Amino acid sequence: MLHFHIITLFPESIEPYLKSSIIGRAIEKKLIKVSYYNPIEFTRTKYGRIDQRPYGGGPGMVLEPEAVLRAAQKAMSRRGLDKKSIEKIFFSTDGALFDEAMAKKLSKKKNILLICGRYEGVDARVPKILRAKPITVGPYVLTGGELPAATVIDAVARFVPGVLGKAESLERSRVSSPEVYTRPEILVWKGKKYRVPKVLLSGNHADINAWKTRRKK
Repeated sequence: MLHFHIITLFPESIEPYLKSSIIGRAIEKKLIKVSYYNPIEFTRTKYGRIDQRPYGGGPGMVLEPEAVLRAAQKAMSRRGLDKKSIEKIFFSTDGALFDEAMAKKLSKKKNILLICGRYEGVDARVPKILRAKPITVGPYVLTGGELPAATVIDAVARFVPGVLGKAESLERSRVSSPEVYTRPEILVWKGKKYRVPKVLLSGNHADINAWKTRRKK
């Protein structure tokens, strides 16, 4: 079973998505597991404050390192977990671009630790101490690491045997295309007709695959 460990201030922002549809069924079938670790529960500062002003000035606040490190320590101290084998990921705008190849490689792991930043980010000493791999899901900035974490979990889980149903597994083995069509064959919308490409109606799989391949470029 692949176990995802998520360090996040807002587990409620990601949990509903992971409990639904294909990922939710995978969790119910115990094909994957998701655990949450909130740094607020590990801070020792007065009033439970987790964010601090950045050294050198600048806008926003930075998540303190100790609480995040303690949360990571809690995740890595679970019974039966091999600390050396856990894959540690830190979401950063200057990290390696997450792609299908990376998702497939990660699906072979037993434990994956995902560190979700907030505000202006996490103290830079955290990923250095944990030796976490910095990755990004795209050339843009988000308000937190929860959406990237959900993206990684979704993409990785699809490669775990049994997560996808038979029909979906078959579809993944076929040539895919960014353009897909279904009934009706001729869609009439506001007086205009929109037709399904003839090649998709031909039944000639070689021609269909060639058409799909051209659309992917």
